[in-house]
This record gives sequence, structure tokens and C-alpha cells, in this order.
Amino acid sequence: MAVAQPLEYLSQEQIDKFYRDGYLIIPGFLSHDQTNSLLLRAKELLDEFTPEDHPLTKFTTSDEDHIGDNYFLNSGDKIRYFLDEDAVDSSGKLTRDKAKAVNKIGHALHELDPVYRNVTLENDRLKALARDLRFHHDPVALQSMVIFKQSQTGGAVPEHNDSTFLYTSPPSALGFWIALEKCTPTNGALSFLPGSHLTTPITKRFVRLPGGGTGFEQLATPPPPSSEISEKPSDNASEGNYVLEVCEPGDLVLIHGSVLHKSERNTSPHTRFAYTFHMIDSSPYVEYDEKNWLQPTNDMPFSRILDVPNLSTAVH
Repeated sequence: MAVAQPLEYLSQEQIDKFYRDGYLIIPGFLSHDQTNSLLLRAKELLDEFTPEDHPLTKFTTSDEDHIGDNYFLNSGDKIRYFLDEDAVDSSGKLTRDKAKAVNKIGHALHELDPVYRNVTLENDRLKALARDLRFHHDPVALQSMVIFKQSQTGGAVPEHNDSTFLYTSPPSALGFWIALEKCTPTNGALSFLPGSHLTTPITKRFVRLPGGGTGFEQLATPPPPSSEISEKPSDNASEGNYVLEVCEPGDLVLIHGSVLHKSERNTSPHTRFAYTFHMIDSSPYVEYDEKNWLQPTNDMPFSRILDVPNLSTAVH
């Protein structure tokens, strides 16, 4: 029998809370200087955006009208810009200043931008957290984004779970969401349904359609919730009550791929910038197939997180 390794960064209480609730807030995961560097770099990237050189691809979370052009589908090994739904008018012109029109930048910041790479792939604290959590056997990072929820115009993101969009068999998505600015009830802080990862199976997946573009495919036999622990979901989950979680700059939110979460529109005078990236387990522990919208390339395979390929215990 393998001997469990001692914890390096997380406490057992934090680990238990993550597996019970499906998410965990880690205050001050990034230092003040690290957070400011990411925020400054995000603003520099906005300044570098030239609408004349990019298709004005809008990002939407609607099931009926999702993005699926080549600019989006081929962004896994590039840094590309995606606009708010109402940032482009019927004639194809921006409705506001370019810096306030961008919804997100993705999807290979963690590989291609040195500032973001430093806190993602070259972060010893992150590696220790991954070893402590034991969520994956051999985790890989497959996408990263800076998300801009602009003052007054940043739209709501409806209830969803991440494994629908980053599907593996069995489900293994894990989100890392880092606040770059203060997140409040009025500027779009995240809300979670605690324990929903234990009760909500993944019923559909976001795929490349055979005829082009993207859509949702219903799963014939939805896999059970990916956590095998017998913890009872929190009372909030059984009552259907979402919990809004405010965050300070530098706070990390760990997000189980099956937990339901959402955010409301930014109605405040303050922006809400965040950096997020996702990990999945790697083959042979899970299958990640060619139906997924995001595909690795020969030049940029998914990024290994840990130097040691196997952990001491199995995935929960």
C-alpha cells in the first residue's frame, strides 16, 4: 500500500471542505506584487489589441448561440481576444472603446506570456497545492484566460459547470480562478451551489460539430458525479441556495469541474478582472477526445504541472 505524503501547502480541513462543497477559497494565494503584475499585464494586452487585425469574435455563454469560428477553435496555442456580446453593432463596428469591449483573452497565456506562465507553470506553491489536493494523478493545464467584467457592461454568466466545456471521461476538470481586483456583490463576484458536484451529473458536453462550429452534445448515459467521497452535501445544496463569495485581489478559488456556479452582471462603477486556468488529468487516467473544442497541437501539447507523473493516491 502506498504511503500518503505529508501535506505541503493545504490543511486537511481545507481539503475536506473542497471535497464537501466543490470549491475552496484560498486567501492571498498570490502576493501583492504577483497580483499587480498580472493586472498590469492584462491592461497592457488590452492596449495592444488592434481591432483592425482581429475578427470581432463575440463570446457568449448561451446554449443556443455559442461561438465556434476558426479564430476561437484554433486559439488553444495562441493569445486571442473575444468581445462582449453587445460590443459589436449590426454593421460590425465596436460600440465602445476597445479596452472596454473585450470579454476575455485566451487561451494559451499560461504558455506564451511570461508573466502568466510564471504564476501557472513555474509556481512551486501551485505544484504543492496540486500534490496536496490529489485530485489528479498527472495534471495538465489546457487553457487559460483573463476575464474582464467591465463596469456597467460586464454581463451575467448563467449557472454552469466546467466539465461540460472541458470534458474528459471520466470528468476531471479543475478550475483555478484568481481575483486580480476586489470582487463584490455588485461587480460580479462568483456564486456557488455547495455540494452540487456530488448530486449533479454531467449531462452534456461542448463539442466541435461535424459540419463546423460548436454545439452541445447530450450524453447518452451521463457519468455519475466524479467525486467518490461519501461526504454529505452542505445544507445549502439541498436547499438550492447559492452562496456568493467576495474575494480580495490575489485570492484563489479552486472550482471542482462538476460544481454549479455563476456570476451576475457588473452593475458597479468598478471593473472585476480575473485570471483563470483549468487542469484535467492526463492519459491513461482519462480520455480527452477529438470532439472537444480545444485541441492540443504538436508544437504545444497540454502543459504538465508536476515533475513526478504519479501521486501516492488515486483520484477522488
